[in-house]
Amino acid sequence: MKHIYFIVNPKARNGYSLKIWEEIESQLKIEQISYLAFFTEYPGHAKKLASQIAMHNQEQKLIIAVGGDGTMHEVINGIINDKRITLGFIPGGSGNDFSRGFQIPTDHLQALKVILRLMKQESLPIDIGKVKMDDGKEHFFINNMGAGFDAIISYEVNQSRMKALLNKFSLGRLVYVYFLLKKLFTYKTTTINLSIDGKKHIFEHTWFVTVSNQAYYGGGMKIAPHAEPDDGLFDITVVHQLSRLKLLFVFISVFWGKHIHFKEVKTFKGRVISIQSPNSLYVHADGENIGFTPLSIHLKPRALGVLTRRRRKEEIDLKGRDSNDFC
Repeated sequence: MKHIYFIVNPKARNGYSLKIWEEIESQLKIEQISYLAFFTEYPGHAKKLASQIAMHNQEQKLIIAVGGDGTMHEVINGIINDKRITLGFIPGGSGNDFSRGFQIPTDHLQALKVILRLMKQESLPIDIGKVKMDDGKEHFFINNMGAGFDAIISYEVNQSRMKALLNKFSLGRLVYVYFLLKKLFTYKTTTINLSIDGKKHIFEHTWFVTVSNQAYYGGGMKIAPHAEPDDGLFDITVVHQLSRLKLLFVFISVFWGKHIHFKEVKTFKGRVISIQSPNSLYVHADGENIGFTPLSIHLKPRALGVLTRRRRKEEIDLKGRDSNDFC
């Protein structure tokens, strides 16, 4: 049986994550489950804790992040090169896009129940993205990364006190809407040179490029509705040649994944991507600011085992073939 470690971000969602942990801890005691828990104290601490746990011994381990997508992002970057780690997640943040994409219940006690059941089964090996910056630094992402308009919004959100205020009323996701409207009329689009598996594309008047490993980002936006985290491919979304007014319609439609039907929204699939632009653009990974363009993105196929209710892509494909088999 794997040793269970919790990495808890007590400050996630204005401290509500700590209350979540207290209820989880009570349930663990009721079920007499042995575990160790560690609490983050500063930005980047979850990465350090995850790395220390991974290096502690040679045994198989289950690390469960309790917090938001930023907490999960840090944990991934601390364990990415360790095949002995299985990853779980209990949502305690304001966005929780990982839990949406990997079908983890939003209720923390239900999430714990699901995780305790899934840990008895084989984990799902998923793809991980590696972003290599121009200075040689590397960052890994599990949900998505982006350059341009969406990245500067993520940056503004993470720097804002308004997110904390809205979190008090369970309205944290609205902060993305606020900053989108705020930046909409001042943001300057640019030309982006995009390379996908060696094929070059040039997009003028580009708002943003997003590279996705699963469907959701930005607190529930279905940016890549067809993305599968274990198919060995990224889903790339480019929004360009779009008026400011029409961008609002695209923004509204993205919550249902319908934005891909706009002619100004281009979608691709690929494994190795590079993004360049005349001016440096803000870049995020899993909603966390990591720097500026230029950069390259590389897919690490099935690099990490996660506990999820998603079925393997092979099972989905097999079911699809069987349903069309009328022997």
